[in-house]
Amino acid sequence: MASNDSSTTQPKGLYGWICARFPLDSMMREHLTEYYAPKNFNFWYFFGALAIFVLAIQIVTGIFLTMNYKPSATEAFASVEYIMRDVEWGWLIRYLHSTGASAFFIVVYLHMFRALMYGSYRAPRELLWVVGMVIYLALMAEAFMGYLLPWGNMSYWGAQVIVNLFSTIPYVGDSLVEWIRGDYFISDITLNRFFALHVIALPLILVFLVIAHILALHEVGSNNPDGIEIKKTKDAQGRPLDGIPFHPYYTVKDTFGLGMFLIVFCGIVFFAPTLNGLFLEAPNFDPANPMQTPPHIAPVWYFTPFYAMLRAVPSMFGTQIWGVLVMFAAIALLFFLPWLDKSPVNSIRYKGPLTKFMLAVFAVSFVVLAVCGMKPPQGIYPTLARIFTVTYFLFFLLMPWYSRIDSTKSVPSRVTYHDHEH
Repeated sequence: MASNDSSTTQPKGLYGWICARFPLDSMMREHLTEYYAPKNFNFWYFFGALAIFVLAIQIVTGIFLTMNYKPSATEAFASVEYIMRDVEWGWLIRYLHSTGASAFFIVVYLHMFRALMYGSYRAPRELLWVVGMVIYLALMAEAFMGYLLPWGNMSYWGAQVIVNLFSTIPYVGDSLVEWIRGDYFISDITLNRFFALHVIALPLILVFLVIAHILALHEVGSNNPDGIEIKKTKDAQGRPLDGIPFHPYYTVKDTFGLGMFLIVFCGIVFFAPTLNGLFLEAPNFDPANPMQTPPHIAPVWYFTPFYAMLRAVPSMFGTQIWGVLVMFAAIALLFFLPWLDKSPVNSIRYKGPLTKFMLAVFAVSFVVLAVCGMKPPQGIYPTLARIFTVTYFLFFLLMPWYSRIDSTKSVPSRVTYHDHEH
């Protein structure tokens, strides 16, 4: 008697012809139609799919921008103006790309915060988290390289400041800075190599890392708001009782989330592409001028939390090395998160008030540091930066202690899920 199992049914027609020569059908089953995800995903689980979508926007718009962009110190700024004024729909492509850069970081930061809430970095997902953090580093490098390309005045001086930070490294600092710039100052050579890295090398690395991230996710399975492993409870066919196929259920749900995202994204692109200087700063609408320093040099908002930490540490003995170390340590600590959390439960739903308080303080610290990094280092902002730099680090350094002693609630044996029939 023939089996009705869809996994043994051979596809027919053109699709069957392709599947006989390429594992398309098995890939679809493994990663979509027979990949069982927890049935209690909520709003926070939109952001992984949105990150992939924004990456696609950046790659496609970047390709079209390179068709008219000229990576030359004498022509770069004029070529961007040409794209904005004379290329058909060029202004839209440029604003999609510039807004997409900020949208990428917003989505990634929310995706990371969801992992912090629900313990998505914990066993068996440590490697998944580490790969995600490598994606974050590659994304920061990609954004920094792209920031120089318009050759605006803030781009020029922002790159000058960030690159010069490496000169604080003892013994090799000056040589390292010269190697990064390819010259004794930010010049045409620097622009060319940043263009090559931004357009070719780093996008390839990002795509490879995203594929690795997805494969690692599907190997260990998705986490959920309860932090319960759905693989532990299966039916007679070996399917998780608390899981549903990713397609069509979550592809439909993600499509709805994508629609909500596009309403906000397109609203910004069409009505406020600079977002009052937050996404595109006013000095960047002037060409790079080595003889004219902007009144206040600051990186784009998504780098400002770490920039605030850098400035929060006073220069000692004529060097900023300690501030640079603090800035890099703030990022490096994220890699060790899976081994710092000693709580017996995964999700914030079942953790105690101490852990919830520390996570709230961490979120507030990150936002306040972002604001401090955007402001001139005067008035109350340096003091706030120092206070919240300390609280940022305390979240990680005290985690082995407060996560172990904090009270926890009992975790249900099955995921908590309420249908919408009533």
